Amino acid sequence: MENEKVFAMPFAKVYPLLIAKAERKGRTRAEVLEVTAWLTGYSPAQIEELMGSDISYGDFFRHAPALHPNRRLIKGSICGIKVELIEDPRMQEIRYLDKLVDELAKGKAMEKILRK
Repeated sequence: MENEKVFAMPFAKVYPLLIAKAERKGRTRAEVLEVTAWLTGYSPAQIEELMGSDISYGDFFRHAPALHPNRRLIKGSICGIKVELIEDPRMQEIRYLDKLVDELAKGKAMEKILRK
């Protein structure tokens, strides 16, 4: 049930919070767009456009054009839960993005964040 609440949240409300988190730590909106584009296959322009739409957070991930195959290399905990152990695939994608933004905010190099 908790997952359904997260999936139903408006992307336009959630995504700016991720950007703000990164910016508070000296990172940029463009960097958040870059990691999101890497993860989902959307272009930065498409992500910006979706921020002005009424798409839900769940649908943003459900309709992602090309989830990056290296996203499975993202490991670690977010909110005390290991991302690699999350059973719901859509929630796992959401938490992957949370983890990428956390790494960005912690000052990790973009090359490492994008698993190159």
